[in-house]
Amino acid sequence: MANKKGSLSINSENIFPIIKKWLYSDHDIFLRELVSNACDAITKLRKLDMIGEFEEPEGNQYKVEVIVSPETKTIQVVDNGLGMTADEVEEYINQIAFSGATDFLDKYKDKTNEDQIIGHFGLGFYSAFMVADKVTIKTRSYKEDAVPVYWECDGGTEFSMADGDKEDRGTEITLYLSEDSAEFANEYRVKEILNKYCAFMPEEIYFTNVDAVEPEIEEPEVNEDGEAEGEIAEKAAPAPINDTVPLWAKHPNECSDDDYKEFYRKVFMDFKEPLFWIHLNMDYPFNLKGILYFPQINYEYESIEGTIKLYNNQVFIADNIKEVIPEFLMLLKGVIDCPDLPLNVSRSALQNDGFVKKISDYITKKVADKLSGMCKVDKENYEKYWDDISPFIKFGCLKDEKFNKKMKNFILFKNLEQKYVTLPEYLEAAKDQNENTVFYVTDETVQSQYINMFKEQGMDAVYLTHNIDNAFITHLEGANQDVKFLRIDANVADSLKEEADEEEIKSMTEKLSEVFKKAVGMDNLQVAVEKFKNASVSAMITLSEDARRIQEMMKMYNMEGMDPAMFGATGGETLVLNGNNKLVQYVLENPEGEHSELIAAHIYDLAQLSNKPMDAESMTKFIARSNEILGLLI
Repeated sequence: MANKKGSLSINSENIFPIIKKWLYSDHDIFLRELVSNACDAITKLRKLDMIGEFEEPEGNQYKVEVIVSPETKTIQVVDNGLGMTADEVEEYINQIAFSGATDFLDKYKDKTNEDQIIGHFGLGFYSAFMVADKVTIKTRSYKEDAVPVYWECDGGTEFSMADGDKEDRGTEITLYLSEDSAEFANEYRVKEILNKYCAFMPEEIYFTNVDAVEPEIEEPEVNEDGEAEGEIAEKAAPAPINDTVPLWAKHPNECSDDDYKEFYRKVFMDFKEPLFWIHLNMDYPFNLKGILYFPQINYEYESIEGTIKLYNNQVFIADNIKEVIPEFLMLLKGVIDCPDLPLNVSRSALQNDGFVKKISDYITKKVADKLSGMCKVDKENYEKYWDDISPFIKFGCLKDEKFNKKMKNFILFKNLEQKYVTLPEYLEAAKDQNENTVFYVTDETVQSQYINMFKEQGMDAVYLTHNIDNAFITHLEGANQDVKFLRIDANVADSLKEEADEEEIKSMTEKLSEVFKKAVGMDNLQVAVEKFKNASVSAMITLSEDARRIQEMMKMYNMEGMDPAMFGATGGETLVLNGNNKLVQYVLENPEGEHSELIAAHIYDLAQLSNKPMDAESMTKFIARSNEILGLLI
């Protein structure tokens, strides 16, 4: 072939204009593109061998090599795949927009499985110019009597091409890195990129730093007979840096629990064992494989944001792509490999079409099937995991209507007896005492007094202690129009109090209100009187459910200090005094007594302590008053 020079041809009908420095947002992605192209070349040659158009030499080892030289600031990607002829270089490299993989599939579409071809050679190759001042290609086709080709370009649109001197089959690409990209000749930086993007590519990848000093191997001592004493140290054979058959590519029947746990530790660097996992394995109507893990999370100290890694034919694309992964599953950790995903030129973004939505719906269905199936056939483990997985499931019900429909009958609530019940089971058990009302606890310690009163009367409540529960109970109330959720301190339930004469209660309320308002220094204090069945409880603080939910919403949105009534909330905090309690009766009978205000203030603080933590000033006063009261006993 005569030496040739020319200008690169860009087919604007097939691609967006190539912008050398901004083809990809992350410049390190060039290595993914070059290595995946090298894997493509080997995969194609394997296919040709399978259909009888090429005979693989005996003992041949297919591999991709990544070679760096910090001294010369070069990085090479070498493969022994099918290589290229001069015409193919002209077609696939000089005409940038032409896809080598697409052409290959068109030619052999009746003989090969296109799922195994990674992608578009031309565009991926040109990502090299994001980091290199000059790029050379040495290539030789697998075809008999093929003439090797040498190609060179300095990053502009001018190239030179001539006969080469490459003796073996395959392609060798050399990047002469620019000054501001010299980091990519650093051994540790390149290994970091390979681990990020290429850890599971389908062909073996080997890394070499040609400037690294290899450790010396100690020679064994020789005895008088000329024999070596001791063991002869052998140089370790080079090992690939990737796993060519990742766990998700295997059939679930081939994988043990230990395999899943080890893969989880390796990929996500999380040394707490996952709770359980879902292995996705689908061939029709689209190809999708993956593993989703439900992790253990300490909700008090850790973020519940997970990581779903998306792959295309074992090539890493990105984390947490919301078009593919349903939003609520972003809380999980896992990998999904879908060769059928429609990608743009950089492979880093998805075309938002109906096909992608089908994939997302399929993933949602598989997760719902796994969870509902576990509840049906493995209830013991489902209950064991519930406290950990309930935020995932509740978030899913809030965000995805299809998931909600599948899971609504498998939502569990832990009751005061530490048993798990469904919403229908709770409502059925409580219908005689509080029909269509679900009482709940958010803090077992703070609300312990209320819990004890419920237990004494044979009443039940459920624990809702996670941040998502506020939104979730609103969701449940919307889905079950007659059902109302009330926190255990929202009011004094009818089952906790005796019937009393209305006029008597009204009179007691009027007398006690004045004493208690004066004692605590709050003219706007709301006071009510009820006769509790438990006479030992002096008072309770109640806060209407609507007002409390509005307050929590305002706190979430930094709107504290505004009046909840602006948002339609009614019935704020109320001090409910127990007319059957001896201390309350003493204050009622001795409103001007020497110690009545002292007792009234203390009753109020005791009620507050049973409702929420005190601020520092109130706690200081409470302690001082406690000491004063104890002093009266001496």
